[in-house]
Amino acid sequence: MSSPTVSVIIPARNEEGTIARAVDSLASQPEVSEIIVVNDQSTDGTAAALSVLAARIPKLKILETRVLPGGWTGKNYAASLGAAAAHGEWLLFTDADAVHLPGSVERALADARAHSAAMVSYSPEQEMHTVWERALIPFIYSRLAEKFSYARVSDTHFPDAAANGQFLLVRRDAYDAIGGHRAVADEVLEDVALARRLKQAGYAIYFASGQGIARTRMYRSFSAMWEGWTKNLYPLIGGSGSAVAGELLAVVPWLPLALILFGALGARGLLVRVLLILGLVLFVGRHAAYAGELRRSRYAATLIIYYVPAVVLYAAALLVSGWKNTRGSVVWKGREYPAGMR
Repeated sequence: MSSPTVSVIIPARNEEGTIARAVDSLASQPEVSEIIVVNDQSTDGTAAALSVLAARIPKLKILETRVLPGGWTGKNYAASLGAAAAHGEWLLFTDADAVHLPGSVERALADARAHSAAMVSYSPEQEMHTVWERALIPFIYSRLAEKFSYARVSDTHFPDAAANGQFLLVRRDAYDAIGGHRAVADEVLEDVALARRLKQAGYAIYFASGQGIARTRMYRSFSAMWEGWTKNLYPLIGGSGSAVAGELLAVVPWLPLALILFGALGARGLLVRVLLILGLVLFVGRHAAYAGELRRSRYAATLIIYYVPAVVLYAAALLVSGWKNTRGSVVWKGREYPAGMR
């Protein structure tokens, strides 16, 4: 029995530094029949890099976007153009900064068969080179693991739905049946939105860790990281003021900090010293709990040294994301989207 064909679709906007690694990592995988890169009005050297790649990779096809239609995000429109041109039985949507390890597509197809899934998505390994990345990214993914359980998302008995757009493999007929990216044209979190529509339509999803399957370095500067997470965090944690408040109550160690502050600034006395010690013990306990969350999310427990800056960055990013998504505007890849776009 022959393997099903896979069309890879990569939206690319100003990705001259990453696109070659992404394409090369997929070109040698036999299940991939074509790689469609949609150059989304890049202003850097992306087009030139793609021309060099196309000269040596016959299965690479290059499309160009023109004017972005109203009501669309740029990535969703590029992905929809790629899907419309694809011929594969399966569509693999991925990002230009994702590197796919050998055998990753074969593994995804095997998981689709094993779980009778119309969508297979993995959360790739994260490359982190700076202090800011090591502080914020593991903290965020540990929080997301609490919200989007792999087991619940992959179980048809639960309504939970999630996916990661860095590796999102979907069967073509199922993708078309739910309306494809046109149905989620204005969604900032199009991966989660597609997964939700698929599950609501009765299709099975398989969502898992991408360890050994794919890796990515999402952001190469603090400003890019800040722009990216302040775009995504608010909708990721629930998209409401109550969700933000609940998340801040959960992640900020309010009681230990209050006890430490009172103990440090209060008058001398046994009770004050007891409260200070209690606050310090509770604060150390929060560190230990974070170490456990890191291990469950497959990060090194030594990253607990970044716990304090992680909490501060996460809380600040969440508040800014809430403001941008409800009262301001979201900026991504040089485009501005008004508040209210989902």
